[in-house]
Amino acid sequence: MRTLQLRPHRQCRPFSTRNNSSRLRELNSSKCISDSISSLSHTSYLLQQNRLIRTSPVGSLVVYDLSKCVVPYEKAWNFQKKQVAEYANSIDDEVDRVLLLQHPPVYTLGTGSTEGHLKFDINHAKLPVYRTERGGEVTHHGPGQLVMYPILNLRNHKQDLHWYLRMLEEVVILALDRVSGLRGYRVEGLTGVWVDGCKVAAIGVRASRWITYHGLALNVVNDLAPFQDIVPCGISDRPVGSVAGLLEAEGRAASGSSALLPEYSFALLEALGEVFGLRLVYNR
Repeated sequence: MRTLQLRPHRQCRPFSTRNNSSRLRELNSSKCISDSISSLSHTSYLLQQNRLIRTSPVGSLVVYDLSKCVVPYEKAWNFQKKQVAEYANSIDDEVDRVLLLQHPPVYTLGTGSTEGHLKFDINHAKLPVYRTERGGEVTHHGPGQLVMYPILNLRNHKQDLHWYLRMLEEVVILALDRVSGLRGYRVEGLTGVWVDGCKVAAIGVRASRWITYHGLALNVVNDLAPFQDIVPCGISDRPVGSVAGLLEAEGRAASGSSALLPEYSFALLEALGEVFGLRLVYNR
């Protein structure tokens, strides 16, 4: 595993969305949200019928790839909790699964956060604020950010949450290198992934009977402005960045920023399977 010292960095510039406005409009469309909710509901039905549990091979990772659409935070959160409960009570403990999606603009508070991490009155918040049971402090989710929720039985991997966090960091580091050639790294004593001094991925997890939920969020082409109204992950002296912003700073953004989301969706899923030794089985 790679742990590098934080290097001097150029300013983490926000990604310009002037050429990406149509994509952001698509991600925010009501049809997209409606379609993603229907997909989650169908997935829940299949799992209730044990159809996926019975047919998935040992060592597989069932993938629910909703990365093209925006899924309401509460919908995905409730879905995860239901999956964890069903997984814990299943006679088959070998079927891991993962959700990959985007969220509408929201703030989420982890168990380590306080309202002091918010730079606004929570009673007059411009965006929804959710207090969750995941570890960590406060973060922001929004369209253009890929959010991955692995639901893994760590009894089949390693019963160590610190190890699990490092493995999720490795997933992001591999994806950054493979898609964009960006050198992601860890910062000792902190959780997440940085590139050139900018934090591009936040990680916060929870486990129930060693079954994980919540997960990681990678800033790809999302608007970083909402991060200015919080102390991201409780870290006040380290800026937040995005893949698109870093590439733009290198003069590389013009060569296909619209392709970044599907490329990173694929790379994150492939890296997750590789890191945890699981074969991906896509839920169509």
